[in-house]
Amino acid sequence: MSQPPKPDKSATARPLATESDWKKLWPSAQPGKSEPLLKALHILTRDGALNADSRRKLTQVLHLTQLLRPAIEAMLAEKDDPVLADLGAGKSYLGFILYDLIIGPAGKGRVVGVEARDKLVETSRALATQAGFERMEFMAAPIAEAVLPGGHADMVTALHACDTATDDAIRFALRHEAKHIALVPCCQAEVARLLDGHQGPMRQLWRHPIQRREFGAHLTNVIRGLVLEAQGYKVRVTEFTGLEHTMKNELILAERHQRSNAQARGELDRLIDQIGVKPALLDVMA
Repeated sequence: MSQPPKPDKSATARPLATESDWKKLWPSAQPGKSEPLLKALHILTRDGALNADSRRKLTQVLHLTQLLRPAIEAMLAEKDDPVLADLGAGKSYLGFILYDLIIGPAGKGRVVGVEARDKLVETSRALATQAGFERMEFMAAPIAEAVLPGGHADMVTALHACDTATDDAIRFALRHEAKHIALVPCCQAEVARLLDGHQGPMRQLWRHPIQRREFGAHLTNVIRGLVLEAQGYKVRVTEFTGLEHTMKNELILAERHQRSNAQARGELDRLIDQIGVKPALLDVMA
């Protein structure tokens, strides 16, 4: 009997969209101007096409851009030189695209990418210079230690900051008095570790390891939302992108309207009492 053909492992590397196809996705009247940037970010191939991996990446970032656009445009309307801090920036896909599509054309505002890895910071600085993005800066520092010049940021974003790095992003936003916050958490493990072996009144919810991981991740984001509400933010939790693109698709959006919220603080305290574990993020409530 003949053997079935082996799967073609190179399939995901093949272009799935032509140059004109990606331009249909790009929310700009002149998408061609963005082509060199997208090639430099390796979202487009050298031939100006998309492969499976880059299509997913582009879909995610463009969807997030549209979700953030109202807050960014409000920030630009309110201030002469607003600052957007992109934390745990990595290769700065999000920061570059937000600048290219919104902040650059506005003629004002700055993007500051914060990334701990020096090599990535150097690469991003070189690309910003090459692209002519004069109001885009980069800082080499862990999120927990980063302090922007002037000590203020108007908006803070953190895309897939792993485990407690998302909590560091919340602390950063609070100490920089950010009005707008956008977080896409990733790999939340701290609460699951705290629940392991904990004999609370609802222990059946986390008795099995797989359920403990899922419940811990969910509880982590619930606590993050309540912490932000207690600090005076209006919080909305929504889907970042479809599950076909990533399983880590929870987006926490927050906009500050007051300095504190006693009702949310009470809800947070009751939840912590019922569950019986205290994640480190609660230090911001002291």
